Amino acid sequence: QVPLVESGGESVQAGGSLRLSCEAPGYSIPISGYCLGWFRRTPGEEREGVARSTTAGNILYEDSVKGRFTISLDTTKDTLYLQMDSLRHEASAMYYCGRGRGGGTIWADCAFGDWGQGTQVTVSS
Repeated sequence: QVPLVESGGESVQAGGSLRLSCEAPGYSIPISGYCLGWFRRTPGEEREGVARSTTAGNILYEDSVKGRFTISLDTTKDTLYLQMDSLRHEASAMYYCGRGRGGGTIWADCAFGDWGQGTQVTVSS
């Protein structure tokens, strides 16, 4: 497994912005055939997908974040980002970065198997 390290989570007021980062120290982002994504989980809930990008550039967002969150991949820095704008209280969660093989147009086309430890985002209303 490839260890992933997330950063950027913190407490912010509703309406504010945060940018999360995800790196894999010692590893490069694969050139093709992979998915990288952001997920979140709140206590007692299942982990849910927030945004996902494939190395081919297919991007998906969870409906509630469309237009406010942006996922991006910087291959020069081997870093995955999640820009989160207009944050709402319900965005409060532990956010995880995931990586796995795949690359279609639906969430199920990716087999996420590498995960980070998470970074906490807290949005106060």
